[in-house]
Amino acid sequence: MPPHHTLLSVPRPCLAGNIPHIETSPPIPRVMGNTDYWNDAIGHISTRDPILSRIVEAYPEPKLSPHGDVVRTLIKSVVGQQISVQAADATWERMVALMGRVDPGRIYETDIMSLRGCGLSMRKAEYISGIAEMWERGALNVNWDELEESEVRERLLPIRGVGPWTVDMVLIFSLGFQDVLPLGDVGLLRAVENNYSGGKKLTLEEVRGIADPWRPYRTVATWYLWRTIDAEPVNY
Repeated sequence: MPPHHTLLSVPRPCLAGNIPHIETSPPIPRVMGNTDYWNDAIGHISTRDPILSRIVEAYPEPKLSPHGDVVRTLIKSVVGQQISVQAADATWERMVALMGRVDPGRIYETDIMSLRGCGLSMRKAEYISGIAEMWERGALNVNWDELEESEVRERLLPIRGVGPWTVDMVLIFSLGFQDVLPLGDVGLLRAVENNYSGGKKLTLEEVRGIADPWRPYRTVATWYLWRTIDAEPVNY
């Protein structure tokens, strides 16, 4: 199976002042990890999009459950960049076997070559070691749930190995932002093409247009479209 949660291009470190434009909506009241909005979101997107309405009916459970652990999502997303879900899971399992538990403290104590032995490229091993080192210094000790989406991006995008797709995964799986449209995700683009254009390739602008009626719940629509590609929901 082709990669699902993966990005269109290799992430590059970038300066906060050069962050590319990302489609956003006005801020929505948010409690980290809270999905009380879910039923309202389903009603909203189902009413405005008959295709999504059928998809929601086909995949009633489970719903997204944001966990609040930003560092875990950063690490797991870097591991999963540009490889299939199955390959990422296998690498993660080898990391668990090596460390007992994958967390930034144990990664910080693990040398690069041991991480490489889990199936990580040299670059990915360096990236997650760098994230673990930032955690060790306290640089990631942030009240993330108090930040707006743009502020999360400004803090994370300068990190080596972190690009817009990785930040989108943090916004969705860690922090529970409700209106994220991860246009760098190959799985989402494929799902939209499969369901809205008969498999014909769409431009990013066309995908944005299709997604516009889903506002302010594009995260929820994305979750259900992912389900049309992977029977088992993934979690970063």
